[in-house]
Amino acid sequence: MPQPAESFIALSGEPSAQQTVVSAADASARSLAQTSAGRVSGKAWKVPKSATVRSHLPAGVKTKKWEERMEKTQKEHAIKKLQAELKQEKADEINRRKEVTLERKKAAEERQRLEEAKAKMGARKAARLRRKMGRTKKINH
Repeated sequence: MPQPAESFIALSGEPSAQQTVVSAADASARSLAQTSAGRVSGKAWKVPKSATVRSHLPAGVKTKKWEERMEKTQKEHAIKKLQAELKQEKADEINRRKEVTLERKKAAEERQRLEEAKAKMGARKAARLRRKMGRTKKINH
């Protein structure tokens, strides 16, 4: 960037205040080192950091397009929804059958109870009629 100042430094042999200012400006014009702070480790074995390569991602995520993945996901959701509906229909049918069976059982119990009550009332009425006619249990037996 400051090329005339560099030529001035090259012409004059002795270091001056201007030379230190120019070299500082020259250093700021240079690009920063690999790290964000601008310093280099100095350790030869230390590799500069780069973006993480996520190799453990499934192949479908790496290669397939977003639209294809979304279509697949929507199909899977539709299948799950259909399965849930079928399962719900099956459960409803089972519950309906249970209710029908329970209603039939209750109706049968009610009929049985009414028959017993009718027989009981018939016996009571017959006993009442016998007493009314003057026949008691003692005389009848």
